[in-house]
Amino acid sequence: MRTQEQVNEIVRRLLAEYPEASCTLDYEKPYELLFSVRLAAQCTDERVNMITPALFERFPTLESFAEADVQEVEQYVHSCGFFRAKARDIVACAQVLLTKYGGELPRTMEELTALPGVGRKTANLILGDVFRVPGSTVVDTHCIRISNRLGLVDDLKEPEKIERELRRILPPEHSSDFCHCIVLHGRAVCDARKPRCELCCLRDLCQYCEQ
Repeated sequence: MRTQEQVNEIVRRLLAEYPEASCTLDYEKPYELLFSVRLAAQCTDERVNMITPALFERFPTLESFAEADVQEVEQYVHSCGFFRAKARDIVACAQVLLTKYGGELPRTMEELTALPGVGRKTANLILGDVFRVPGSTVVDTHCIRISNRLGLVDDLKEPEKIERELRRILPPEHSSDFCHCIVLHGRAVCDARKPRCELCCLRDLCQYCEQ
């Protein structure tokens, strides 16, 4: 495990290495981010960004999503995989947002995760990117892999346990940005199969490199 001083230095270096790190899903309205994250499950952000312009043009408001025929939504999201479940969740979520929250996104973890198709990863992204809630920690596959390699967590695989541990050690004001940096770092350097350790800005702080 890393010391708190090492954790802080890891965060500092990542923020310096990826100063423009942000969510790579394209959206204009908060609910569009919510729906895009649902579509991104078991799919790449790149693919989602390819299909959402047509989807959001066809259904330009939350009301239009709530009134949509699920089978028509399926046609727009088909290439994202698991399209039936995703289309069903998007329409149901729009209906709940309108009837229960007046068309606004709720601002708590409990309320967000009660929405159709929304888990803790999605909720944390909304809390961090839309509402700027300190401590919001998005645990995706990159975060799971790199947090273990760095030694920020001790051989943990369960996202909720990793989230809990990262919330304990990360500076709350940088938690969301840290997670965005980790995604970029995972894509550019810390690959799942063949990490490019010689290019890594964290190699002297990495437990994986010490082995």
